[in-house]
Amino acid sequence: MSVRLWPAGRPGRRSEAVLWLVLRRLAMAVPVLLLVSFGVFLLAAASPFDPIHQYYGVQIFNASSADVARVRAELGLDQPVPLRFWDWFSGLVTGDLGVSRSMRQPVAEVLAERLPWTLLLTASGLVFAVVLSLVAGTVTAWRQGGWFDRTITALGHALEGIPPFVLALLAIALFSLGLGWLPVAGLTDAGSDLGAGQVIEHLLLPTAVLGVSQAPWLVLHVRQSLLAALTEDHVAGARARGLRERVVVLRHALPTALLPFVAVLGARVPELVTGAVLVEEVFSWPGVASAVVTAAEAADYPLLAVLTLLATTAVLLGSLLADVAAVLLDPRVSADG
Repeated sequence: MSVRLWPAGRPGRRSEAVLWLVLRRLAMAVPVLLLVSFGVFLLAAASPFDPIHQYYGVQIFNASSADVARVRAELGLDQPVPLRFWDWFSGLVTGDLGVSRSMRQPVAEVLAERLPWTLLLTASGLVFAVVLSLVAGTVTAWRQGGWFDRTITALGHALEGIPPFVLALLAIALFSLGLGWLPVAGLTDAGSDLGAGQVIEHLLLPTAVLGVSQAPWLVLHVRQSLLAALTEDHVAGARARGLRERVVVLRHALPTALLPFVAVLGARVPELVTGAVLVEEVFSWPGVASAVVTAAEAADYPLLAVLTLLATTAVLLGSLLADVAAVLLDPRVSADG
């Protein structure tokens, strides 16, 4: 990405540049995803966990060496890593995601059962973080030096170093065990049917924890960007015309501050994915987090590779959307570089 002024009267050129940006990123994503997926197979092969032990469980102690060798061959665990990867990849191209040994079901079924809940939690947490960051960051910059500014800035710097799972445990201790306002974990109460009310009630605390865990960087960035925007010439001109301070801040300064905010938001996608996995584990949310842990312990190649590809795709997509938004929002940004 490079920054320069676009020539006047060429609106079509920007759309063409965005299209080429998307095509270039998609072309670059293919080898990246291939390398990442092959790396998963290499790491799984180097793992101290033996998949055959996970497959047998405690029955491994009663199985003969011949039976273990036979099952290992049936599962393809006696093949070299490149051949395992090629078998998995050729199936992936044809739409066959394989069968998860650790879950004892097709990978497609694992994703169909768990991925929607992860997407719900991640999207809710992202929306919470964005709204909280924009509101808190705008107010702190608008009232710079006030008690709210000092409090939020101090909290932001303090929360930057706290992992999401620590925030989750503190939230459970306060709002669930202490005050009894929200459920501790799960998707519904024990014995309750799956309904929108139950899901929303159990979603509130994980969403808040995930959003708050991502908000410190965003709040501080909005504050800093807005403070810089308030010193620019067009904002001074708006004030000179006698506009109200609210109009100056919200309509003239804030839009300028949103461009770097979008870029930072795209860069936070990897942390958002990691945070969602940790929050799911603490709150026993029925997403892909437990599947990630189980697949890693069992060196479950098909499931582990697909989950890693999904996480990598989310990171690449977040970066792409941030760059596309920057090109569309600011005419000075070129997608040619």
